[in-house]
Amino acid sequence: MNRVLSTALAEFRIAFRNRWISIATGMMVLFALVLAFAGAAPTGEVSVDRLSVTVASLTSLAVYLVPLLALLMSFDAVAGEVERGSLPLLLTYPVSRPQILLGKLLAHLAILALAVTLGYGAAALVAVWSDPAAIAGIGSLWRLIWTSILLGATFLGAGYALSALARRPSGAAGFAIALWLLAVVLYDLALLALIVSDGGGELTTQALPIALVANPADAFRVFNLSASQVVAVAGGIGGAADAIPLWQSAASLVAWPLVALGLASVVFRKVTP
Repeated sequence: MNRVLSTALAEFRIAFRNRWISIATGMMVLFALVLAFAGAAPTGEVSVDRLSVTVASLTSLAVYLVPLLALLMSFDAVAGEVERGSLPLLLTYPVSRPQILLGKLLAHLAILALAVTLGYGAAALVAVWSDPAAIAGIGSLWRLIWTSILLGATFLGAGYALSALARRPSGAAGFAIALWLLAVVLYDLALLALIVSDGGGELTTQALPIALVANPADAFRVFNLSASQVVAVAGGIGGAADAIPLWQSAASLVAWPLVALGLASVVFRKVTP
């Protein structure tokens, strides 16, 4: 465990020098505050507190921004070591390859957790300051924080796997962008096309819930918008949320980081200095 923590501390220092902490935190705080100020208008119409409306908006933000930040932090985790020639030296230390990945994961997760906590926290302060009754939505906010960290862990693991597979930062960056587009943008467009073409048939009613749970980004969205009825109303997906049992989306959120990190470990074992 000490070796993992030492690796994590070294990675955290590197990220601090590269200003990843300020970049990630700044992006989350900026976008969260914009949504917090812009999300005040619908509260009277849907009869929910302002923080629940903000959480619904932040969920949509996190689906796009958290995976992007995670991939940007992780795409050169292995490929960068190979290009700089530091991987042979790193492997001479009494640290196994899975421990190296765990150390990098802990450091990057710490940065991501700091960014989402400060970003969401700033939005919550704005909501509570303008509407003291918004404190009722604090549970939904906490749920959004820890699920965002799990979502980030999934894409961090995927980033490590792509980095080890590409072995060059330029190639890993291309893979990372392709993964983000596929998992976050194109996947939902394909599901939308399925719904339109099926016209509410069996594919929509049976295959769609499975497809949503199978994608970590969609599982994250469904879980956060369905775990609280108030947030579901604010997000406008009450019926869709009820179609998927809560435990299924939660299981997907927990399982995907393990799958991604396991895949990264398998690919990393094949990287030769």
